[in-house]
Amino acid sequence: MVHRPRVVVVGAGFAGLNATRELAKAGALVTIVDRNPYSTFQPLLYQVASAGMGTADVSYPNRTFAARWPNVRARQAALSKVLPQERRVEFEDGTALDYDYLVIATGVTTNWLDVAGARENALPIYSLGDAVILRRRLLQYLEDTAMGRRESTHVVVVGAGATGVEMAGTLAELRRRTLPLTHPEIRPDQTSVTLVERFDFVLAPYKARLRDSAAAALRKRGVHLRLGSTVAAVEPDAVVLKDGTRLPSDLTVWALGVTAPPEVQTWGLPQGKGGRVSLTESLNVPDHPEIFVAGDLSGPPAPLPQLAQPAIQMGRHVGRQIIAAAQGRPLQPFSYRDPGIMATVGKAQAVLQLPSGLTMHGLPAWLVWIFIHVAYLLGGRNRASVLLNFFWRYFGPRRSASSVTQ
Repeated sequence: MVHRPRVVVVGAGFAGLNATRELAKAGALVTIVDRNPYSTFQPLLYQVASAGMGTADVSYPNRTFAARWPNVRARQAALSKVLPQERRVEFEDGTALDYDYLVIATGVTTNWLDVAGARENALPIYSLGDAVILRRRLLQYLEDTAMGRRESTHVVVVGAGATGVEMAGTLAELRRRTLPLTHPEIRPDQTSVTLVERFDFVLAPYKARLRDSAAAALRKRGVHLRLGSTVAAVEPDAVVLKDGTRLPSDLTVWALGVTAPPEVQTWGLPQGKGGRVSLTESLNVPDHPEIFVAGDLSGPPAPLPQLAQPAIQMGRHVGRQIIAAAQGRPLQPFSYRDPGIMATVGKAQAVLQLPSGLTMHGLPAWLVWIFIHVAYLLGGRNRASVLLNFFWRYFGPRRSASSVTQ
């Protein structure tokens, strides 16, 4: 390019990394900024939370990613202000960056849905830090139960989307297959895994036969399903349903939904449902076409599911549109290509649904699920480590399924 635009990409998730890759290949001057020095592979956070993988397996240093291109820089900072008139962003550490184009891909945060006590007494599983806190709490509670310092370690997972189903299935397998060997002091009645969902089925976006297959697989693993149940409150030792039922819960996992962080309201950008930023069809802000938004924070006119694939495709599209704008070419509308959706329940059990209507479940779907997740990881070491961990966890000695200690 004759003119190499200065682009600031805020957020090193799926959208930010893919936007950066497109911009870097075209020669733009890119600075990628994130509050953490690493990117996180969120689809595998439940493995970290259940002690099957370490944090290094699902994270990748942003500076290592940026080092692939001489025209890309990375820095650690949290976004504080967006100043569209000055074409500048400011950060919480007092520094600022000027830009020709800005990509906002900061993602979203946990949605507590105004449920009483949820924020105080439940643990989310949205970030790497969340997964680590959950893992430490789980392992400590199991140790305390084994030593008689606690009466029980009952887990209630709220929300039966993909994250909730994967978390509940993995915990149930640990309870049935691993704890009798590693924690023989704990009686079966001292532990349980319960999955609560307001719909009458799990995995709402899937076809009925896949929902039923996933529910059957969960029940087979010992998960107690409370379908058609709405949570009214979360207490330190229980989840209270709207019908008055009180589910004992030593550890409540919140996997119910996400929303825009409150600080987005201060950026002066138009917002729609769920706090998402309202955009044009090309994914830029109507009054500030040099500002693009990609990923979970992207809103109308056509908000997409807050999943990895939409974020990846939006990131790539945004990168290409910035290059087009810098070269004086017209912007193109974003078009999402649905590759399908999938979720795993546990060992040799997953569900897969393609846009063509083809569905798959069981071992074949589980192998496809593993292959796709490994393929999208950054770094060869991460891919090798995750693949080894998968097969060691599910086909190695039962006592080693939960092998991460910190």
